[in-house]
Amino acid sequence: MQMILAHQIQLKPNAQQSEYFAKAAGTARFVYNWGLNRWQEFYAAGENPSAYRLKEEFNAIKREQFPWALDVTKCAAEQSFNDLGTAFSRFLKNLAGYPTWHKKGVKDSFYLSNDKFKLDGKKIRIPKLGWVKLTEHLRFTGKIMSATVRRIADRWFIAISVKIDAQDMLIPHKSHVEIGIDLGLKTLATLSDGNEFQAPKPLKRLERKLKRLQRRLSRKEKGSNNRYKARIQLARLYRKISNIRQDCLHKLTTFIAQNYEHVGMEDLNTSGMLKNHKLAKAISDVGFHEFKRQMTYKKLLYGGTLTLADRFYPSSKQCSICGHLKTDLTLADRIYQCKNCGLEMCRDLNAAVNLKPSTLGSRESNACGQNDRCIVAIATV
Repeated sequence: MQMILAHQIQLKPNAQQSEYFAKAAGTARFVYNWGLNRWQEFYAAGENPSAYRLKEEFNAIKREQFPWALDVTKCAAEQSFNDLGTAFSRFLKNLAGYPTWHKKGVKDSFYLSNDKFKLDGKKIRIPKLGWVKLTEHLRFTGKIMSATVRRIADRWFIAISVKIDAQDMLIPHKSHVEIGIDLGLKTLATLSDGNEFQAPKPLKRLERKLKRLQRRLSRKEKGSNNRYKARIQLARLYRKISNIRQDCLHKLTTFIAQNYEHVGMEDLNTSGMLKNHKLAKAISDVGFHEFKRQMTYKKLLYGGTLTLADRFYPSSKQCSICGHLKTDLTLADRIYQCKNCGLEMCRDLNAAVNLKPSTLGSRESNACGQNDRCIVAIATV
């Protein structure tokens, strides 16, 4: 089975190359905003706009009105129209809000198609720029699909998408056992075999420093060099927080995918949980949705099954021994006490045992692409 994975690598550009990246990202941002403005004008005039129509119009006038767009790769401009078309398509399907203007310095990036760049070890050749050094080799072997160059704080990265054959990357399991995983805020993951993994909670740990840098930024004069320096300092801290969280989640999900063949966990409604403003910050800090996303594709890579329990499955309220349902269980109750059989067990461990694939049942549907290596099963009450 084939799948597409992306490897993000830090670039090592010189001053001239960094300037090119900034120009290309600026071109992509300008074209997107120009296209959004023209889209609104067409709509106001009663016409039907499209990404292809806007691209044709822009290409006809760019040499006269926007000659600076020719200084960078044409992919930067062309992909912006595709992104705009996708944004309106998602809006019309009620999957996202109305497209908004792109701002300078916020998620600066530009796209490269697979025929416009070339990799050679730890360097990459970019159109109208030349060879740029990379900090590491491309991790995956397969057909290169595309790449996106983006700025995070004051550093440039390139994310290269590769279509791989999952069978070639299959790593044999160290044990053929099943495991249930209960995710929580106090303990990130509690496994049914008793193992517990704590979350680093980088946002909570660095929140005081984050607030200080935010106050410092708000007091700087807009457009000044000091404000730019303060903004970069704040962006670096955000990058550090994200890196700490991602490092923890990747190590944990890889460990579980490699060591347990059959995995069961809850299909948490993270977006709904984030509406609880008392818990939203803590939930975002541990990364429930990212944990589930990584587990899904890593079970494809390492084989086995991933069973997702229904969102309303009472894993915490149900006794893992007799099946009795304790309806009066509250968040403050950290020890599960069964009134029927007398079981006393850690609340999270009891939930993890209930989430073992064999406990959840056999309502399995092959949702990973009709293959026998990873089955995502949805278990209901």
